[in-house]
Amino acid sequence: MEAMENSQNVSGDCSLVFHPLVRGDCFCHLLAGLAFMFSSSILLQILACALYNNWWPMLSALMYVVVPMPCLFFGGGSTQFLISRDGGGWMDAAKFLTGASAVGSIAIPIILRHADLIQTGAMFIEFVSFFIFVCTVMCYHRASLDDEW
Repeated sequence: MEAMENSQNVSGDCSLVFHPLVRGDCFCHLLAGLAFMFSSSILLQILACALYNNWWPMLSALMYVVVPMPCLFFGGGSTQFLISRDGGGWMDAAKFLTGASAVGSIAIPIILRHADLIQTGAMFIEFVSFFIFVCTVMCYHRASLDDEW
């Protein structure tokens, strides 16, 4: 009964709610929010190509596939190794590959714009798409640090 009163007193703060059904509801909202952010990022990728009738900006979407690969291969699917100081050769290689692919996600639109293959508007849409993608990854990382998952 006390858990139900706590869930009614707290408006939207999942960390203070002790009722398991309400916590599951926050979990669904979190997953829906992450899916919406990722979908928005992909939509902006497609819009950068379609609005300017040029599909070269889709080249940077390839990096969206490459960025999580070091986490999957060397980190066991977890993002916690990125912030740890522990590791060895493989962990350091995974950190380097993650950083290099993230820089590549920013560099590809700049290089394409410099070569006059895309327009400035498409480049800025690509940057916004990358920013939303990075925010999605950071939110996922923050949520995965909780032991409650």
